[in-house]
Amino acid sequence: MTGRPGIRSRLLLAVVGVVALAIVVLVASFNYILAGRLSASGTATARAQAEAEIETIRIRDGRIEPDNTPDAEIVGSQVWVLDERGNVLEAPRGASALQREVLDLARRGGRTADIASLNARLYAMPVVVGRQRVGTVIAAISTKAYRETQETALIGSIILALALLGAVTLAAHWILRAALSPVTEMTASAAAWSERDLDRRFGLGAPHDELTELGATLDSLLDRLAASLRHEQRLTAELSHELRTPLARISGEAELALSRERDVVEYREAFESVFRDAAQMTATVDALVAAARQESGLVRTASDARDAVTRATDAARPLASAAGIEIGAHLPAAPVNVSVESELIDRILQPLLENACHYGSSRVDVEVTSVATKALITIVDDGEGVAGDEPARIFEPGKRGRAAAGRSEGSGLGLALALRVARSAGGSITAQPQAHGGRFIVELPLA
Repeated sequence: MTGRPGIRSRLLLAVVGVVALAIVVLVASFNYILAGRLSASGTATARAQAEAEIETIRIRDGRIEPDNTPDAEIVGSQVWVLDERGNVLEAPRGASALQREVLDLARRGGRTADIASLNARLYAMPVVVGRQRVGTVIAAISTKAYRETQETALIGSIILALALLGAVTLAAHWILRAALSPVTEMTASAAAWSERDLDRRFGLGAPHDELTELGATLDSLLDRLAASLRHEQRLTAELSHELRTPLARISGEAELALSRERDVVEYREAFESVFRDAAQMTATVDALVAAARQESGLVRTASDARDAVTRATDAARPLASAAGIEIGAHLPAAPVNVSVESELIDRILQPLLENACHYGSSRVDVEVTSVATKALITIVDDGEGVAGDEPARIFEPGKRGRAAAGRSEGSGLGLALALRVARSAGGSITAQPQAHGGRFIVELPLA
């Protein structure tokens, strides 16, 4: 494992980071605005004092008359009155340190000045008579209360911001834990499942959010994987089952051939038997592989059922001729397109036609029609037919009907393989009992 944090930690860090940034901006903005408002309030207070002092000034012959009885002796109400040359006419007692700053402000002609070392603010207002400036009034106020208010607000806002950030962190941690708990449960469940638990699912119910939608998607994926594994297991089991009989016969023939000397005719018969069994094994493997390809979705092509029937009947004619059987194909003029690979149709029809040639008397007819969404391929022979209790049983591996009694050809696997392949293509095969002859109907989905 790497040291990289998990998705929950990364989301928590992102949330806390965004909230922390927002809180810093808010705290800074609040304190900046508060500082501005306090500064404006202090300036307004000093200006009010200066205006009040100007109202009490006596002016004679265009000059300010000095008054040596100031209103107050504390910084909160200290006022200086200067003439037009900057000479101090009135000054509070005990304010020598401030007076130097007052004179400096008067020389500079400024409006305000902050003296941080004395916790004071100066405000200068000119005294004008008519249009002539006859002096200046400078008021001083203490900024200690404003500064303490600003510091208190800053400390309080920082403490509140830290508390809020802590609460948001805890809330975000709880919310993320609750929101991602299905993922944790799904991870734990998936880790506990074995390769044999093909039917286990997350089962989060109908999708109503992203996580339940993910669970439903994973369940669907598990369904497809389980189906694929079952197809593989079934293919393995069917190969084992279907190949056991021909392999046993090949092994038996080889054992007999090695147990004693035989003449040429007996060896030839043995080799012919081995060849037939090998051909049957090849056909079985090809049919099962084709069915597995169809079920897995690797093959999804359309083909004309007429072409497949023509090829299948042509391939069965040598066997039919040897048995004295005539094969007739009845095909429609228009194409009958089915959503099944042409080769797969051949593997469905081949055992059915061979079965008809083995058990028919003189004729086998193959007809192609279409009904609704299905293509029907009907194979009819004039043999003994299928008894009433045999239509389902004859499609079981190794099972044969009463018409096969006393016959050595065939292994009872052909019809079972044909049905297996037809079902893999979404079709079916049915055997219909009737008074005379056999009748098999292959149904395939139209393209």
